[in-house]
Amino acid sequence: MDQVIDKPRLWTKNFTIITLGSAVSILGNSVSSFAMGLLTLDKTGSVFLYALFLAANNLPKIILPLIAGPFLDKRSRRKSVYTLDFISAGLFAVMFAVTQSGYFSYPVFLVISIIIGCIDSVYVVAYDSFFPMLVTEGNFSKAYSISSLLYPLAIMMTPVAAFVYKKIGLPPLFLFNAISFLIAAVFETRIKVDEVHISGNSEPFSLRVFREEFRKGFQYIRGEKGLLIITVYFFINTLTSIGMDTLWIPYFKSVPALGIMAYSYATSVNVAGRLVGGGIQYRIKYPAMRKFAIAMAVYVISCFINGSVLFMPFAVMLAMFFADGFLSVTSFNIRLSTTQSYIPEEYRGRFNGCYQMASNTGIIVGQLIAGGLAERFDCRAIIIGLMAVNLIATFAIMYRGRRHVAPIYNRDV
Repeated sequence: MDQVIDKPRLWTKNFTIITLGSAVSILGNSVSSFAMGLLTLDKTGSVFLYALFLAANNLPKIILPLIAGPFLDKRSRRKSVYTLDFISAGLFAVMFAVTQSGYFSYPVFLVISIIIGCIDSVYVVAYDSFFPMLVTEGNFSKAYSISSLLYPLAIMMTPVAAFVYKKIGLPPLFLFNAISFLIAAVFETRIKVDEVHISGNSEPFSLRVFREEFRKGFQYIRGEKGLLIITVYFFINTLTSIGMDTLWIPYFKSVPALGIMAYSYATSVNVAGRLVGGGIQYRIKYPAMRKFAIAMAVYVISCFINGSVLFMPFAVMLAMFFADGFLSVTSFNIRLSTTQSYIPEEYRGRFNGCYQMASNTGIIVGQLIAGGLAERFDCRAIIIGLMAVNLIATFAIMYRGRRHVAPIYNRDV
């Protein structure tokens, strides 16, 4: 009689803890940053100071991931994750006490925004590098389908944060965050995993070690043409996509037949598409040898959907927003599950740091380009131009480099 070999289960104690902990981190930072931004706008009445506040939160995300990568490849990622959550718990407890007293100082809040941005920058690299270590063999696609649901949930929490802020104020949000981060950190200390990337590493982490590891990381990425192509492509993809996202609200507000309520419906439908897409990918598995072709199809179709959606009747527009959400989760899952399982443990932090730096730079550059062009040109024309650049990059970078990228994407994980 043939022996049946059971596939390792995904929902181990370690995976459950890191998933719930990351949910707390993503939702908590999303809610607090949004609510603090609203408070800043209410107190100052200045759109410029509000924009400066948001930019200050994003600024550390350009440099810090690159610095964090070499450190996280030589030190415990488990300890880094729960230490950052403990720090967040303490920071939000202080913020609760400060705001509860009615105190407000724009410079102080600006510094706090930068600190939160620093914590978030390092946490993302630590989490992205630690998460694959807690996924059992053969379950990467399922694991990242779960991970892909967290970001839509964070988007959904934004209007909730606005409602709570208007009804009961900011302090209860900070108190909730402090308690949530504390609980998550305590549970994360209970994760047990063999961190092979630091086995036998007893050398103190110094500037010399950092420079050496930094150099090795760049040599590895430069030698891995597939990973380099993916990083360059997603810098452009992020730049054009975020530039487009920046123009949604101005366009909807400028059209009397649409308005902000129509924008909220479109956003909700897009999130619904992401949730449905993530749920489906949890249950099905794409054929390994078709993943690159599926990803390419998604990149191309998304360009046409986003470039034409604002020219459609509102009912068609909603259907296209749903389809875009569904497709974006598909490409997200394929890219993350394959690249993270492909990269050796000892280089994962450095790759994720480089990738996050490229992606975050794309976010800021895309916002600035879109905002500058919107002063002189129609939003729909700008979006068409951005999606045209995205489409050209898809073929000029990803398809042209398919010989290097396909072996990474087309794997059974």
